[in-house]
Order: sequence, then structure tokens, then C-alpha cells
Amino acid sequence: MIERIETGIAPSSAPINDAVRAGKHVWLVAIAEDPETGDIVDGGIEVQTRRCIENLEIAVKAAGGTLANLVMVQIFLVDSTDAPGMNAVYREFFTAQPFPVRATVVVKELLAKGLRIEMTATAVLD
Repeated sequence: MIERIETGIAPSSAPINDAVRAGKHVWLVAIAEDPETGDIVDGGIEVQTRRCIENLEIAVKAAGGTLANLVMVQIFLVDSTDAPGMNAVYREFFTAQPFPVRATVVVKELLAKGLRIEMTATAVLD
């Protein structure tokens, strides 16, 4: 059975969820969106990466976990030159082993205007 996790981040008008659970597994998605306004945050890749990870943190917390429960993170960047800035912020949040498995992909564009990064993650909760 799939359970929707209410995080307060995903727009209610869109046919999407930003977190769902099936058993012990939780699937999450985050963009650099201010959860209070729904707007894409202004700033470079560092600002957008921080907001993405903070949104992942909000979502996994709503499911009953923490970032330490993440086992896989997928990152989508629109510009490969953003990788160093993204990595610097990523290291601030993921500081101890075991780190989540991670894949980083460069894409032509993301759906929201001004969006430089999007993340998906999988968490395992007890």
C-alpha cells in the first residue's frame, strides 16, 4: 500500500506528491522551492542546493526519519559547472558514513524557470 506523506511543500494544485511511503521505504523529491511561498529561491547553485536538501530534510522528517535514513540521492543539474558548488553544500549536510549512494546527471533543462537543480531520494525507515 502506498501512503502519501504530507510535507506542506508540494503545491496542492499539481497532481504530484513530494513524498510517498510503501512499507519501510520512502521516496522523496525536492526542488529549490521556498516552502512558504512556493517560489524558486533566488541565488546561485549553492543557495538552490541548500534549499533542495532542506526540503528533502522536511519531507523525510514528515515521514518519521532524518537525512541519515537516505540510502540513495539522485541529483539533476542544468549545468555541469555547478557541480563543485553543489558538492560543497552537499558535504555540509552529509558528513558521516555511510553516505547515501548518489548519482548526478546533467540535463538540458528543468521544468520550473530559474531552477538549476532537482533532487530525488530514497529513505529506509524502521
